[in-house]
Amino acid sequence: MKPSYHMVTTTLGNEQDAVDIARKIVTMKLGRCVQIIPRIRSIYHWDGEICDDDEYLLIVKTRVENLDALMTLLPQWHPYDLPEILSIPLSAGYEPYLKWLDEWKYNGDT
Repeated sequence: MKPSYHMVTTTLGNEQDAVDIARKIVTMKLGRCVQIIPRIRSIYHWDGEICDDDEYLLIVKTRVENLDALMTLLPQWHPYDLPEILSIPLSAGYEPYLKWLDEWKYNGDT
């Protein structure tokens, strides 16, 4: 059985970008809730160098029906050349919370 819900994560370099994108996601009903975790430290390899940066982590809770639109629009809004955007299927959750997620459906507006 395919999971009905996903958590989508991405990182951003500053708080204002994180807030702006989180608000777009919720306003457009691509995700019911977006959490912003401030000041995570990311160490990664990019353009031949080891980078060490502070970032903001977004965690989006959404329905599988919203996933294609979210995966299409999020890179368009993202300031990074190659944004990390990952989807994690949820196999279980608190049923009243999942019903709450069900009430939020992307309407196709951009």
